[in-house]
Amino acid sequence: MSTAESKQELNPWQSQGMLFEEAVGHLNLPAGLAKVLREPSKEIIVHIPVQMDSGELEVFTGYRVQHSIARGPGKGGIRYSPDVTLDEVRALASWMTWKCAVVNIPFGGAKGGVVCDPQKLSRGELERITRRYTAELLDYLGPERDVPAPDVNTDEQIMAWVMDTYSMHMRHTTTAVVTGKPLELGGSRGRHDATGRGCMIVCDEALKKFKMARDRTRVILQGFGNVGSQAARHLYQEEYRVIGIAEKAGGIYNPHGLDIVALMDYRKEHGTIVGFPNSEPVDPQELLLYDCEILLPAALENQITSRNADQLKCRILCEGANGPTTFAADKILEEKNVFVIPDILANAGGVTVSYFEWVQDRQGYFWTLNQVRERMDRILRFGFYDVITYAEQQNVRTRIAAYMLAIERVASAIRLRGIYA
Repeated sequence: MSTAESKQELNPWQSQGMLFEEAVGHLNLPAGLAKVLREPSKEIIVHIPVQMDSGELEVFTGYRVQHSIARGPGKGGIRYSPDVTLDEVRALASWMTWKCAVVNIPFGGAKGGVVCDPQKLSRGELERITRRYTAELLDYLGPERDVPAPDVNTDEQIMAWVMDTYSMHMRHTTTAVVTGKPLELGGSRGRHDATGRGCMIVCDEALKKFKMARDRTRVILQGFGNVGSQAARHLYQEEYRVIGIAEKAGGIYNPHGLDIVALMDYRKEHGTIVGFPNSEPVDPQELLLYDCEILLPAALENQITSRNADQLKCRILCEGANGPTTFAADKILEEKNVFVIPDILANAGGVTVSYFEWVQDRQGYFWTLNQVRERMDRILRFGFYDVITYAEQQNVRTRIAAYMLAIERVASAIRLRGIYA
């Protein structure tokens, strides 16, 4: 693969676009409507002046992309990373559109990001960046417009600052402007582990399809942040055999299974999974190629590419991360007959409970943890069934089925609404 091909393959917006074009190729959509669905509705770039603790002024670049609001307000996280790009945010916003549509919740897709390294910033600097970023986007955010949430390197405290900044400008407390908040500020029970738990639910459905037993199902995960650790914990508690975890700093492996609860305690104490007792160290990239029934990438995009896809030895790929598999790699996995639970379905537990949080904030009445989980489980199981049934009916792979189903639902909303001119 040439350097030019590599750059194109690893561009998430290009990769998403190729998947979109393939899905649209199977649908009888007018060309103009396809163009509307393909392009973002709004792309906002802000340059944020922030006074640092040193007294110096620094300027940070922030993005917010609203891909579609045809089915409801935009929904999508805010990430803080030195690697944030506009193309990445565009792709993530479009994935949010399709994710909300595939599990049939009434949101559109949006995403945001700030180019910064949170590891090098103090708490005060993070707060000032967050508040100024929010203030710059006031005209575009709101419970009926665009509802952010946590993402990479952001958490419930940052969401609390977003909510407070918005509320101060509105002159009244507006909890429904953001999700992923602390419980004390209108957060929902079950939100913290929703994405990881959702991965377990769709894995359960895949096991039913293939008549596989949990205790004989070996799982390897990439990433042990919020999504990866919570997915691992739920899988472990349901008697899956989690045999390997890969992180940037290193990987660990035990063919007999890892004690995930103990591992979470170890990582909290040591800041790493490396050195965990009763495990052997392995190269994190090599670990993805080990024998297992389920491979669950839960880190960043572009982890499974044309360079390593042919070497995967999993039967099921459950995408806890957004866009972990490139378009080129997806074709290879199809040839290898790997069953893919695509990201827009596999990690939809988070946005589903974010939807519940938004609903609870708007009605001022909060649900029990059991109510949240029962309702989330039902939505994800229906979503899995919808995608699998659609794939069988249309004779396409699961990822394209998920895209086709989502695109049809958004296209239907646009047809019914019409184009305002």
